[in-house]
Amino acid sequence: MSQAEPVKPRISLKPLLALLPFLMHYKGRVYGAIAALVAAAGLTLVLPVALRQMIDLGFDAGSAAAIDQYFLVIILVGGALAVASASRYYLVMWIGERAVAELRSAVFRHLTELSPSFFDKTRSGEIISRLSADTTLIKSAFGASASIAMRQVLLLIGAAGMMVVTSPKLSAIVLLAIPLVVLPLIAFGRSVRQRSRTAQDSLADALAYATEALGAVRTLQAFTAEKQVSDRFENDTQTAFSAAIFATRARSILIATIMLVVTLSIVSVLWIGALSVIDGTMSGGELTQFLIYSIMAAGGVSSLAQVWGELSQAAGAAERLSELLAIEPDIAEPSTPQHFAGAVRGAIAFEGVGFSYPTSTSLSVLENISLHIRNGENVAIVGPSGAGKSTLFQLLMRFYDPSEGRITLDGKDLTSLPLHELRDQIALVPQDTAIFAMSVADNIAYGSPHASREDVERAGKLARADEFIVKMEEGYDTIIGERGFTLSGGQRQRIAIARAILKDAPVLLLDEATSALDAESETLVQTALEELMKGRTTLVIAHRLATVLKADRIIVMENGGIVESGTHASLIQKGGLYAKLARMQFDSGNAAMQNSD
Repeated sequence: MSQAEPVKPRISLKPLLALLPFLMHYKGRVYGAIAALVAAAGLTLVLPVALRQMIDLGFDAGSAAAIDQYFLVIILVGGALAVASASRYYLVMWIGERAVAELRSAVFRHLTELSPSFFDKTRSGEIISRLSADTTLIKSAFGASASIAMRQVLLLIGAAGMMVVTSPKLSAIVLLAIPLVVLPLIAFGRSVRQRSRTAQDSLADALAYATEALGAVRTLQAFTAEKQVSDRFENDTQTAFSAAIFATRARSILIATIMLVVTLSIVSVLWIGALSVIDGTMSGGELTQFLIYSIMAAGGVSSLAQVWGELSQAAGAAERLSELLAIEPDIAEPSTPQHFAGAVRGAIAFEGVGFSYPTSTSLSVLENISLHIRNGENVAIVGPSGAGKSTLFQLLMRFYDPSEGRITLDGKDLTSLPLHELRDQIALVPQDTAIFAMSVADNIAYGSPHASREDVERAGKLARADEFIVKMEEGYDTIIGERGFTLSGGQRQRIAIARAILKDAPVLLLDEATSALDAESETLVQTALEELMKGRTTLVIAHRLATVLKADRIIVMENGGIVESGTHASLIQKGGLYAKLARMQFDSGNAAMQNSD
């Protein structure tokens, strides 16, 4: 996503059209802005006519009354122009700010709905760059720059028309300069847009790397990698700087070329016009009027040359955001969804399930998994690392779909259920607990925003998290630092357990839920979990076999398949993989106890 695209055959502002749907939410303000824009341009074009009449009338005592009237008209026109210009600026800026805010929200909302497979291959820092840097570019261009561009276009058209009406001969001279202005605009515009896109992509790479590095700052400093990381970030930002400077240089040359052409055309017009006044074929007022209109037109062209570069940058940013909005989730909502008729019981079935992750389709993670779990059953899943245990949870939550076979909940294929309806039936306590930079209460109520404070505190107590929460400075209202670094691993995990308790779902998934707890905390939390498991279908992934001895059934996995199934006692008698794992853990545990004695 972050690699620069090849140079496109022509410049295009078409990506900016993606903003139109957001603008149309405020049609009244859009029409008001257009009306103010037209009024401001029209009033500006009236001023040279009044000035021409005043000059041609002469400056003698007999024309004093008429001159007074002309100046009064000019004052009134100037006042109306000030009001129209201020209204135009306010409305256009408001619309631009509002449209970009909605665009940013729409992109973020779309990102939250994309499948995990998208985030498997996309760096979060690059996404943040698109949400921040790209939308800022669009906001700048679509606000002030778009306002200036629309005003200058109207003035250019109006001034050109009035120039033809005033003097067709002088207008022909100006028309000859138009190709000399347009050609460099097209030639440099394409380069500006491509280099701007390259600069934005390079900046996204730098921000993505910075996000990863700062997110693991403890590891960074532990390995004294400060210089290594800083050098790489500096190289990325230098690449972005070089691309941006190239685009700026191109825009500078473009502006200089256009200003030179415009200046030469105005001088030519003034020269020929002065000779026309001398030979009597043109009045001084007409020349003044034509000159003012030509300056307006020249100013419009010069402004457009500068604004064009900004709009080209915004087009590149809009293109990058449009790419995100165009991505479809790999996990699609069913076209004809089914719904649970009543309360979900929690019966789960894996039927001939095979799976490979999208990032490595050649590597089979699960093969021919067939597993039926009764509602209310407590099933433990054990096995060596890489056996595919966590993948079962990923499929059950429908973060991915099986490559083969199917999975059902209460007899309904997961692919036939609306995603929210499916995931509402499952509470997950992951091994890597996600803690957010907000209050303890908000972290527990994450995903249950309407829960009462009493329910939140009750969940905290059941998860044995209350004992450390009440000792915090503001209790449940204490703001936790980003990613919960101020908490111990056990504290983070107890908050995750409280979050699952509060959700009160019929299916409970515990992925090493007590792995980060010390012996005392593990005993407390295990008691809470046993209470929570009652009446629920529970799947427990565990490496520490001591935590699953009471499971109704233990499923043993190896190399993506199920190799054993039974109770702890029956599996020990079989003498297979489970017995081997148990012997290794329990023997080492006994040895550790003897050594400590």
